[in-house]
Amino acid sequence: MANKKVQYSTKQRRLVIHENVTSYLFLLPFLIFFAGFVLYPMFMCVYTSFFDATMGREDIFIGFQNYKELFQDEVFWIALKNTLVIVVVSVPVTCAFSLWVASVISKMPVAATSAFRCIFYLPVVTGSVAVTMVWKWMFNNYYGIFNYLGKDVLGIMDKNVNWLGDEKYALWCIILILLTTSVGQPIVLYVSALDNVDKSLVEAAEVDGATPKQAFWKIKWPQMMPTTLYILVITTINSFQCFALIQLLTSGGPKNSTMTIMYYIYYSAFKLYRYGYGNAMGVILAIIIAILSAVQFKVGQEK
Repeated sequence: MANKKVQYSTKQRRLVIHENVTSYLFLLPFLIFFAGFVLYPMFMCVYTSFFDATMGREDIFIGFQNYKELFQDEVFWIALKNTLVIVVVSVPVTCAFSLWVASVISKMPVAATSAFRCIFYLPVVTGSVAVTMVWKWMFNNYYGIFNYLGKDVLGIMDKNVNWLGDEKYALWCIILILLTTSVGQPIVLYVSALDNVDKSLVEAAEVDGATPKQAFWKIKWPQMMPTTLYILVITTINSFQCFALIQLLTSGGPKNSTMTIMYYIYYSAFKLYRYGYGNAMGVILAIIIAILSAVQFKVGQEK
């Protein structure tokens, strides 16, 4: 009996090893891709941030000089301020608007809910270049639709406004476009989260006299916290990484009023060929995003 037990244990151990090896073999293509296109670039980004790296010559080790110069760079602080404005405005507005829309359309018939989800999700799946070009036409200071509505239709403007060329309006135009392209995924996620809320708890609260508002905040909202946390994190990351809109519409202008960290990284690395300096900014940006994400996770778990 003892021999049979040992033999069975050995077979079981071999089966576990075989399953583990098979699993890792299936994961191997992804692991290779992850190591080659994620881990290695991350390592090289940190590594070259300590070098004066540019084209046409060997890299020169300069230690923390890039970081020291970075914190003395006026443009970097402008880019950081603009980036934080985008994050502070777009993240809460995106989450609140998405939650409101999802709450409204989730009460509609299934066909209507599906239709609205498709409508709001269209900007997400549409190419960013195409969407940006449409917005660029709408903001055009000669024949754009906003100037036409404000001046010729509503009569609230005396003359055409150069929306993307005026430093008072340019950043807010970028935020508006970012909002329209960011709400699609949160709306879909919130609709799914609302569908997964335990209906028996809501019905019990309503029987006990809870108003719809109380039932939402006391019953539905706590059950949607994991979804909200995920939306907050991805929206924050996307806001910090705002680049395509800046590149296609303003190139950081006018007078650096739309300069963001992501665009300044691109400008430093691929316009000025200061790869080490651009990578130093990338490291700082990654640290900021990691800290904010950790804070969001901590707050979300406490609630």
